[in-house]
Amino acid sequence: MRRTARLFLFYQPRTAGGFTRPQQTYSTPTAPGITLLEHMKTAAHDRLQTSFHRQLQRFRSYRVPKSWLPSGFFLKKNPRCTEAGNGYNNCGTALARQVCAFTAFAAFAACFLLAPQSIRAQASPPAGQLRIYSIDVEGGQSTLLVAPSGESLLVDTGWPGNNGRDAERILAAMRDAGIKRIDHVLITHFHDDHVGGVPELVARVEVGEFLDHGENREEADDTRNNYAIYVKAIAGHRRRIVHPGDTIPIDGLSVVVLTADGEHFGAIPGITPTPNPYCASEHAWPDDPTENSRSAGILVTFGKFKFLDLGDLTGKKEVALVCPNNPIGTIDLYLVTHHGMDLSNSRAIVDAVHARVAIMNNGAHKAGMPAAWQIVHDSPGLIDLWQLHTAEGSDAAHNSPESLIANPKGDGDGHALKVVALPDGSFSVTNTRTGITKQYPRK
Repeated sequence: MRRTARLFLFYQPRTAGGFTRPQQTYSTPTAPGITLLEHMKTAAHDRLQTSFHRQLQRFRSYRVPKSWLPSGFFLKKNPRCTEAGNGYNNCGTALARQVCAFTAFAAFAACFLLAPQSIRAQASPPAGQLRIYSIDVEGGQSTLLVAPSGESLLVDTGWPGNNGRDAERILAAMRDAGIKRIDHVLITHFHDDHVGGVPELVARVEVGEFLDHGENREEADDTRNNYAIYVKAIAGHRRRIVHPGDTIPIDGLSVVVLTADGEHFGAIPGITPTPNPYCASEHAWPDDPTENSRSAGILVTFGKFKFLDLGDLTGKKEVALVCPNNPIGTIDLYLVTHHGMDLSNSRAIVDAVHARVAIMNNGAHKAGMPAAWQIVHDSPGLIDLWQLHTAEGSDAAHNSPESLIANPKGDGDGHALKVVALPDGSFSVTNTRTGITKQYPRK
């Protein structure tokens, strides 16, 4: 049986601000009477980081392996408490007896206070980090952004049906991020691989507000039906129509709407538009009467880090956004437009923004087209092109190395790509399938 030492948690009398923190006395030859919290923050901290095992016993005590204690340390019981039955009482005063058999809430609160930093961090967002999850919704879009403040923005919700598969994958990303609600949901347009997951999402998740470009503009029965289902699903929620130049208020981030309902924004605060040298060689793109051309697109800025997501914006609207002048400047992370379809990803925009890293949210059998893949892959300054899936309709020459692909074989695995960005412009991308993280230093 594993040798353990039992720690007895007791509280001091209630003060005006509530209970004080639980105290447990340690003694050493050189440092008598240090508190357990002080001990955990000093000599035993490194061991606690990697070997935290605890169990509550009737909400009165917990066990700690003696191996946690460095040489020379030993536990000293509170002399006023004596063991009785399965718990500890007779701790002196009536108040102490009541608190010694403290409630479940106090017990778990105490364990939280005593937990090492690696455990406590799971309950609150890391300070100073923007996290972006490119969630695998099998060729649709769902991208979750969580600011250092804990505020969140979800861009699109994936497909309908599939027993709520895409909503469950969004929930998995939320759990990883340590959040329980989504503050803003932006629907880029009303195709079912972007808006279809809304009913399942609202059935599972608290949402602060929905944002979209307004009425459906596509003359197609499927899209009209998608829009009607969306409007019904969000009844009772706040809905806001966004226009180019609008902002989405998230503490610590700048989120500017660049495109919406077929229009675009030409002057972003803090960015001076510059002539775009790639416009002269850009070919003419056809008109697009579908909802794709109405996509709401955003530029997210976090300190020196910039992320661009234009939904499924198609070529003619891309060129209009950045020609003759580029109002976006250069960026760090590019969500490849339209899942890597060759109806989008004009050289005029892809080359102009000089992304350092791109993520393609393609499916195994959707998008990731060779022509679009090649344009992004060859864009100036690009270091890596990550993919959610191997594009199985393409060839090896037009797919990234397997280490940069979250789901290399077929549909259904649901592995995401996770980005962690810092305000100095540095960031990392983690392949959740392999657990391998690649770092990208600041410029």
